[in-house]
Amino acid sequence: MNFYNSNIDSDLTLIEPTLENLGDAPENLISVLQSAQEIYGYLPTDVIIHISQRMCVPVTKIIGVATFYSQFRLTPIGKYLIMLCKGTACHVNGADGIYDAISEHLGIKDNETTDDGLFTIKCVACLGCCSLSPVMMINDDTYGTLTPQKAVDILKTLAEEEKQ
Repeated sequence: MNFYNSNIDSDLTLIEPTLENLGDAPENLISVLQSAQEIYGYLPTDVIIHISQRMCVPVTKIIGVATFYSQFRLTPIGKYLIMLCKGTACHVNGADGIYDAISEHLGIKDNETTDDGLFTIKCVACLGCCSLSPVMMINDDTYGTLTPQKAVDILKTLAEEEKQ
């Protein structure tokens, strides 16, 4: 990823209330980044540079924090974020086969987004729904006791709803 070749023009006024509310102390960096990601959906380059300037924190430090913590995203995600659990219970109950089916159906791999911007898949360590394993979340909805076909059918339904 070439960080400095971004041609995004984010509305930087949206992050100002957060910066004013939390202040510019470096110990507030994670909270500011969490808020920025909530506002923009990810951490755009121009927002990171703006935060760096306002908080007097080097861009390299912000990128270091954003890449260390898996909660942060430096690229936009699709309308539907698929979080597929790969924890022990899900792994034992077939999460790898579900991942393979989703990946093949959508033509993307972990942390990638479909060309139409509809789906992003992210494998996660645990969703805390072990009794429903294997499980995935799509945005705020949880889908459990999955099979590869059931997972693909869910995605087909969402894609069909988008066409209507």
